[in-house]
Amino acid sequence: MSEVNQPNKSEQFVAFIIDMTQKNNGAAAALKRADNAATEYQSWEYLARFIDIEKAYERTPYATIASAMAKAKVTQNGTTRIGEAIARCYDDGKESDQAKAKLRRLLACDTVEEVCRVLRPLFGLIHAKAQIQLNYADLLQDLRYFNLDNQRVKSRWAQNFYRHYSLEDNA
Repeated sequence: MSEVNQPNKSEQFVAFIIDMTQKNNGAAAALKRADNAATEYQSWEYLARFIDIEKAYERTPYATIASAMAKAKVTQNGTTRIGEAIARCYDDGKESDQAKAKLRRLLACDTVEEVCRVLRPLFGLIHAKAQIQLNYADLLQDLRYFNLDNQRVKSRWAQNFYRHYSLEDNA
């Protein structure tokens, strides 16, 4: 098998979380609590397989994604990126003032820890309003590299938000 076809670390993690939450209710419960500082330690045995849990800048994105996936009871990685998902939460899509405000808040973040704090309530909104499957592997990849090149990550999110179009726009 060529290296191109092998899943990257983010894809491997997302597949692991899906498998773990499907097979193990205890793991699913622990992972749901991974986004809370007081209970995050319960998920460390699962996160430690992929990252150095002593490093908050590594641990926080993985814990945030694992928790969001466990809470949404994800059975497969989706295809929708975060920018489009925000737009799809509102009837007016990318023209919605609320959607634009959510995106601007996300783009104003300076650290991966801050992004994760902003993402937590967005996950609930996306799941409730848009009922779409996020591409968690893609988002985790962005979070992993946020502190290295946050402008590039932010521009991807904005591009994805503003390029989103409805089926009516395409007709």
